[in-house]
Amino acid sequence: MTTAVIAGRALPSSRAMSIFLVVVAAGLTALAAQWRIQLPFTPVPITGSTFAVLLTGAALGWRLGGLGQLLYLGIGVAGVPVFTNGTGGVEVIRGATGGYIIGFVLAAAAIGWLAERRQDRTFSGMFTAFLAGSAIIYICGVIGLMGATGWPVAQAVENGVVPFLLGDLVKAGAAGLLLPTAWRLLAND
Repeated sequence: MTTAVIAGRALPSSRAMSIFLVVVAAGLTALAAQWRIQLPFTPVPITGSTFAVLLTGAALGWRLGGLGQLLYLGIGVAGVPVFTNGTGGVEVIRGATGGYIIGFVLAAAAIGWLAERRQDRTFSGMFTAFLAGSAIIYICGVIGLMGATGWPVAQAVENGVVPFLLGDLVKAGAAGLLLPTAWRLLAND
């Protein structure tokens, strides 16, 4: 675990701690996925999972953040009911939300990489990193949504991105406040 990210600075570094943090990242994502609001016009619900994905990626760095989401994806595909609405199995990945879940792995790694380069130290850096991570999730999600529904790209963006943009701005703002504040608190120790 690198001291360039908040977890590396705040917690002892060991193989056991790294494994623990990967499991925690997967668990937090699974819990956040259960907070769900189904919109009537799209098979993609509003969940808390994207916030958990991006926050744990930033806190853990690209390797551990990406591994946490890879663990989440793997246990979900294996049938453990960790996906939204207590679902699991490969059919979820083949469905309308599968692309988003695959995108979690890439987004957590990307935002972790940005955090390792100190993008989590300022509001603007963290806000921008969260938006970049969200864009990765959306790109993967739209591709998966098009494959699962047969929608053209415009309809997939309209139903799989646009309804979630305001919420992502709020999440990015929250992260822009949370991570830099945590760094300032650690600096005062």
